[in-house]
Amino acid sequence: MMKHYILNLNPTAKHEWDRCILRDPLTAKRPDIAKLIAEAVGADTGSYLVSVNIEVQVLQQAAVPQAEQLSLSFPEVSMPSQPQLREAA
Repeated sequence: MMKHYILNLNPTAKHEWDRCILRDPLTAKRPDIAKLIAEAVGADTGSYLVSVNIEVQVLQQAAVPQAEQLSLSFPEVSMPSQPQLREAA
């Protein structure tokens, strides 16, 4: 059984559970590894000694973009001088 997942590693995450996240690429749900193993074993009731082989192959890496600082340049605009407005009493 071959499954593909997206692994997100963030060692500086605020919460422990957000530091290593494994998600399904289509549904974005976190996989239930025990359920996947149970599906591979079958539906018979019982206790099983299983061997699980996890082979990890990085297919693609997307770097997290660093916070970019934008510099905005505003053109000089000359405003025509307006006559002073009088206060209404």
